[in-house]
Amino acid sequence: MRALILNATYEPLSIVSARRAVILVLRQKAIVLEESGTVWRSERSSVALPSVIRLNTYVKVPYARRIALNRRAVFARDRHSCQYCGTGAENLDHVLPRSRGGAHTWENVVAACRRCNLRKGNRTPAEAGMPLRSEPTAPRRHGWVLVNLGAPPHPSWQPYLAGAF
Repeated sequence: MRALILNATYEPLSIVSARRAVILVLRQKAIVLEESGTVWRSERSSVALPSVIRLNTYVKVPYARRIALNRRAVFARDRHSCQYCGTGAENLDHVLPRSRGGAHTWENVVAACRRCNLRKGNRTPAEAGMPLRSEPTAPRRHGWVLVNLGAPPHPSWQPYLAGAF
């Protein structure tokens, strides 16, 4: 179980283990915004596991996170579905094939199933008669959270990650 840490300004900072989140709350360095529904019990006390916590003091982030263009990130952006037919994706496909001058960029790479990838071949979607279900774009500001998770985030995180992809 993991927890989302928000800065004092409600900006996502990190994803940590539930244990680390509980320690931050018990040391009064953070407050609980959302609970996971699970309770840890000891002999003398019990603690509800947090799902989302907010730090009490602002932490300056010295750099902007850059999301690498890789298989995991593209699948997270496209929700593991083929951008041509909507079934489960297994491959990456370049919208404009690299052999025809297409770049390896966020705007030119999509997730695709094997069948659609083979059917499209070395053609553009228009030439193959296979329109894209959505326009490929680079992840937005907090897209790193979804990429690092590798799985859909906890439902309680949704309001804090709005517009990540």
